[in-house]
Amino acid sequence: MRKNNSSPKSGDSRGAKGKRGNSASDKPNLGKGGSKKGSTFTENRKNVAKGKKLNSPKTEFGKEEGTFSKKKFSNNERGFKTKPDANKSYSKFKSSKLKSEEFNLGAEFAAPRENKGGFKRRPLKKSREFDGTTAKTASTKNPSVLAESGIRLNKFIANSGICSRREADVFIEQGVVKVNGTIVTELGYRVQPGDDVQFDGKYIRPEKPVYLLLNKPKDYLTSMSDDRGRKTVMNLIKDACKERVFPVGRLDRNTMGLLLFTNDGELADKLMHPRKSIKKIYMAELNKNFKEEHIDALRNGIMLEDGFFKPDVVEYVVEKGKIEKAKIGVEIHSGRNRIVRRMFEHFGYQVVKLDRVMYGGLTKKNLLRGKWRFLTDSEIAHLKML
Repeated sequence: MRKNNSSPKSGDSRGAKGKRGNSASDKPNLGKGGSKKGSTFTENRKNVAKGKKLNSPKTEFGKEEGTFSKKKFSNNERGFKTKPDANKSYSKFKSSKLKSEEFNLGAEFAAPRENKGGFKRRPLKKSREFDGTTAKTASTKNPSVLAESGIRLNKFIANSGICSRREADVFIEQGVVKVNGTIVTELGYRVQPGDDVQFDGKYIRPEKPVYLLLNKPKDYLTSMSDDRGRKTVMNLIKDACKERVFPVGRLDRNTMGLLLFTNDGELADKLMHPRKSIKKIYMAELNKNFKEEHIDALRNGIMLEDGFFKPDVVEYVVEKGKIEKAKIGVEIHSGRNRIVRRMFEHFGYQVVKLDRVMYGGLTKKNLLRGKWRFLTDSEIAHLKML
């Protein structure tokens, strides 16, 4: 049989197998200009065959041959899936059943929602800001809360100017105090606003705190009264204030100097407590010169009938540039009875004159003998910080 060597007609697929570029379907899809004569792809093939460089014209994406199409980054024609778009994921989350209000931590309450199982979600609790108070509200029906409020009964009595807090505890135990008509013997009892407190049958109220300083002269007793008719320090301050004040500590009848008065029982207890070690300075005038070996012995401490004693500072008094060996300055913090006189008597000396010139940081400056003055706010604050 005679072979047919004639070339296939245009559009005929016979004999086209194995020949590159003869069919339009075999040509790569290069965009709109992929099949045109003189396209970049065709020219590159010719240039490669001739050994020339490739042409790489600058074109816009998706519009010219040899460039990438936007379809390459999305779901393409070949079925490849790309990563989901973040914007689409956000819109999907936004359109879900979870409401954005439920994730708002600033909201006081979130509306309860129901899930598929029919269970209700517990609403978010209301956020509270800490204001220093307890969670429970004080109520007359809750005695445990009342136990933390009010003022202690012994302090209430002391603030009324009747006695100190320690003495008030004794009166409470003896059944002298009534609150709202009922006898109270509990030491830790707290008085609430509006309660009526009676002491020995008389209603009492806390007074305004008063603090005054007296420069005590000789021949006056440090007591509220005297059954023998002798003069007391209360005679010197009787017109100072309408509040009932009492002396803090004691001074001997023949001892002069600073003496504090107040109706603040809490402060009085604080100043008289041995643990506070309130500093006091005395100027003692002796019947004869004090020997230096006796000063050295005092500095090392001595044994008295009620125990060992050692003053904080012992020095000769200097007046007008001259040392007065019969006058001794003594600084102590002890509150033992007649301690300054007894320590000099231990060496055989007699105290002719004894003056307390400083007490707890308070001095006699501009305060004449037998006169008194009110303390300043800074002095009161200083005493309370001791």
